[in-house]
Amino acid sequence: MIGLLSRDLRLATRAGGGFGLALAFFLIVCTLVPFGVGPSGGTLAKIAPGILWVGALLSCLLSLDRIFALDYEDGTLDLLATSPLPLEGAVAVKALAHWLTTGLPLVLAAPVFGLLLHLPSDAYFGLMLSLALGTPALSMLGAFGAAVTVGLRRGGLLLSLLVLPLYIPTLIFGAEAVRRSAAGSDISSPLVFLAAITLATIALVPFVAAGALRVNLR
Repeated sequence: MIGLLSRDLRLATRAGGGFGLALAFFLIVCTLVPFGVGPSGGTLAKIAPGILWVGALLSCLLSLDRIFALDYEDGTLDLLATSPLPLEGAVAVKALAHWLTTGLPLVLAAPVFGLLLHLPSDAYFGLMLSLALGTPALSMLGAFGAAVTVGLRRGGLLLSLLVLPLYIPTLIFGAEAVRRSAAGSDISSPLVFLAAITLATIALVPFVAAGALRVNLR
């Protein structure tokens, strides 16, 4: 599993589908929003929690089709399916690699992008904590969508349509945590829901995604 993780991390950075692409897209979203809604700091501060979470969500979505597509094309996925490593473990490792190259950099860079949207300084802790708890669920759900659509022509569009509805609960509770943090309110409730969603996806998605991969490989 460690060897598979290190391989996926190397491939993600070399193939250009890693953290650089996600961060660039996140920066573009945070830069374009002030041009669209105006430079008013008060207006930007109100919409910043939602914009930051939507930007992080869409940034994670960019590289989802690469989780299994390259391995499917070169035959590596067939080898993984017949290797001693359970396919469920391979799914979990690939989702972890996606989070390390996409989700984690977004968590670390989020305060910088919050400055562009005039996010109140009190909300930075809530922003980073909510992203740290919520982005693993995005990667796990994305691995499920990638497993269902692997091998399909133009599966990227279908992958987006499949995964985006599953992202909505994470988006709602993540943005609510940032809004409460900016208002100085208690953020424990949305954070608990975020953690529950992430733990549920970690427990269930590897088995569902592995089943989808077995069906597609037959």
